[in-house]
Amino acid sequence: MDRRTVLKGLAGAGGLALTGVSAPAIAQGASARTLRFVPQANLANFDPIWGTQYVVRNAAALVWDTLYGIDSSLQPQRQMVESEQVSDDGTTWTFKLRPGLKFHDGEPVLSKDVVASLTRWAVRDPMGLMIKALQQELTAVDDRTFKWVLKQPFPKMLYALGKNNSPCAFIMPERIAQTDPFKQIGDYVGSGPMKFAKAEWVPGAKAVFEKFADYAPRQEKSSWLAGGKQMLVDRIEWIVMPDAATAAAALQNGEIDWWENPIADLVPVLKKNKNISVDIGDPLGNIGSFRMNFLYPPFNDVRARRAVLMAMSQEDYMRAIVGDDNSLWKPLPGFFTPDTPLYSEAGGEILKGKRDLDAAKKLLAESGYSGQPVTCLVAQDQPITKAQGDVTADLLKKLGMNVDFVATDWGTVGSRRALKTPPGQGGWNMFHTWHAGADCTNPAPYTAIRANGDKAWFGWPTSAGTEKEVTSWFEAKNLDEEKAAIGRLNKAAMDDVVYAPTGFFLSYTAWRKNVSGIAKGPLPFFWGVSKSA
Repeated sequence: MDRRTVLKGLAGAGGLALTGVSAPAIAQGASARTLRFVPQANLANFDPIWGTQYVVRNAAALVWDTLYGIDSSLQPQRQMVESEQVSDDGTTWTFKLRPGLKFHDGEPVLSKDVVASLTRWAVRDPMGLMIKALQQELTAVDDRTFKWVLKQPFPKMLYALGKNNSPCAFIMPERIAQTDPFKQIGDYVGSGPMKFAKAEWVPGAKAVFEKFADYAPRQEKSSWLAGGKQMLVDRIEWIVMPDAATAAAALQNGEIDWWENPIADLVPVLKKNKNISVDIGDPLGNIGSFRMNFLYPPFNDVRARRAVLMAMSQEDYMRAIVGDDNSLWKPLPGFFTPDTPLYSEAGGEILKGKRDLDAAKKLLAESGYSGQPVTCLVAQDQPITKAQGDVTADLLKKLGMNVDFVATDWGTVGSRRALKTPPGQGGWNMFHTWHAGADCTNPAPYTAIRANGDKAWFGWPTSAGTEKEVTSWFEAKNLDEEKAAIGRLNKAAMDDVVYAPTGFFLSYTAWRKNVSGIAKGPLPFFWGVSKSA
């Protein structure tokens, strides 16, 4: 009996067949003011600037607010900002904060806090680094006004300050924001609609968020990270359940209210339950990622990276993630979100057609690979990464690689992938992740496509051609010029293998029908969500 059959059998019993399956202790009869949520992974660390894991970003969006917020049409809207002015030459931005903003410790949000927060964020974010390179000064003018003076215009300033891709420009108290951006914070005083209950945080089991009574939401209707973040529950409990059958049984039994990402195998079972709603979480979907380390052999040689592209079957990866439902995935011979204006397949021929294992082996040999261990970090508590990792282990072995398969948890992957030490000394050669389609519609928020070496995302790819076309896109004067730049960018990134896309896929989310207000998008939006008894 295979894994899928076992899971369906366990979940179909509604928990009655779960004898021996470990489940967290969950009190019954939860208050209608408490929402119980199963996140995609364990919240192992909680610094949304130091790292880029979506689970951290999702929790941080409850605790910290941003100056602007991207709405469902991918446009930045004012959030903490009341007004902004830009000089005629586009080099001086002056921002004014809304009155009455408070941190969770009761202190007012001041311009000095914003300056410190943006300074820390800019060191770790690709768009922040672009602004930092142009920066002349970033200063507080008065308690509610701050000014960012640049050497030349940066038209996408508001997008940078409001984007939903990690790291977001979250606003923290100055004392916290002064933490070295390459070290994790340990104080979680926020500016957002929910407070983080640090005393109740048990990594691997639970994280708790409590409504902040003094939060001042905007009056506009909420839309993704924009608009009024009206909290309709008093308490949100994140309950970690890495075992899918356990989570499915808990949802069916009413022990939890919302499961962020049920695996596709169990969706038919959940759909049969009259008390559960199931839907696609985000129509913009996700792009699977095979991320390689450019610093060390074998993937410091482009021939080894291209050997992976020649041999890999995106269908194998996608079916491992979503199962047999062909409506949930597409092949992706490129890096940008399908069915969006800038989608391109330029240079993607290497991912099309019959896979050529023999040619891939020959190319790998030409790269100088001589049997050294290839350290693969594979999170077992995250279904998306586990599924991809199992396919990769088989693929690399067929290529003749000596696979050092590190089966670990997602929190450990998040920490270890930041290390630049050699693979045999705590480092790594590859890991799997995924990128929300909303983050891959253009280069501005697309952290993973950047290839500026030491300043790039984990793996630290270097591709002068890719970076040249990123700049071309930013400088484009119309959509035709943008499309042309993206075509060249896609080809350059594919030629140099900035990373290996494993395909495009959709994911489900599921919730009890006594919960309402759940909106589709690239992260779980808790504002506007209510629960009846």
